Amino acid sequence: MQISCAFPPGARVIDHIVEAERLGYERAWLFDSPALYGDIWVIAALAAQRTTRIALGPAVLVPNLRHPLAQASAIATLEQLAPGRVAVAIGTGFTGRMAMGQKPLTWAWTRRYIEQLRALLRGEKVEVDGAIVQMLHGPDFAPARPIRTPIVIAANGPKGLAVARELGDGVMTIGGGDPDFDWCSVLAFGTVLDEGESSGSERALAAAGPGLTVVYHAMYEGEPSSVDALPGGVEWRKRLEEIPGNVRHLAVHDDHLVRVTERDRPLLDGELMKAFTWTGPAAEVRMRVDALADAGATEILYAPMGPDVQRELRTFMEMATA
Repeated sequence: MQISCAFPPGARVIDHIVEAERLGYERAWLFDSPALYGDIWVIAALAAQRTTRIALGPAVLVPNLRHPLAQASAIATLEQLAPGRVAVAIGTGFTGRMAMGQKPLTWAWTRRYIEQLRALLRGEKVEVDGAIVQMLHGPDFAPARPIRTPIVIAANGPKGLAVARELGDGVMTIGGGDPDFDWCSVLAFGTVLDEGESSGSERALAAAGPGLTVVYHAMYEGEPSSVDALPGGVEWRKRLEEIPGNVRHLAVHDDHLVRVTERDRPLLDGELMKAFTWTGPAAEVRMRVDALADAGATEILYAPMGPDVQRELRTFMEMATA
């Protein structure tokens, strides 16, 4: 089981990536949500210049945000800065698009984009928007083609998993492992509790609260009334729906996976944290890691949050390698 980490890209994250490398994390993945965070390629490039071993890459790229040729050029640039240390995850754009008021892309659209991107990285001529394009980069501007950067497909349902089997080097999921894939990455939120610490402590709520409230965000975007089944969901939805519909998506995703907003704060609860995030004593979290490996996962993407990210990185790695 590989232990990797995931961050919302920003200038301060570079220090966290340097620390993650020191602690032994395999990869540092960066979220692609331009309405919320900094540019993934800028932050990855800066991190590449301050690290030597840890792998770097975006998770998860939102295809329609960049022309396939622009995306291929960005991948090639990072490969030049960190040869052999780049991996890319691509999906239909859940948060990245929802935060801009758009639904996720279809898998048919996403599949075509991945095909175009892979062909460009191989050095082929590709038709995009009715015109033929190709990577014309000379040796000073990109590695020689073919560029063999691994591409992992972020998918949970049958359509996405079918694309992952056909076009991906692996799959990235939320939830359980999938033994059908040699590379199966699973995203995890939460905090390893100190000895004797409650999951409802102020420290734990600050560190893992954003991982709990994102459950409400995701369920609301899927079907608004579904949050009514969660504790505090009815009241939370009522307050949210006082916001005009044309800007409501901005409120839903405000500070997504960074911190808990005042609107979301009433949702925080220690027992819910244990139920919906990887929050618990080290021994309990380690049991979850082992169970995930048994279910077919090969990589955990741990997303540390809260005011002391370096503490979260350290305690998670200590738990995972004990």
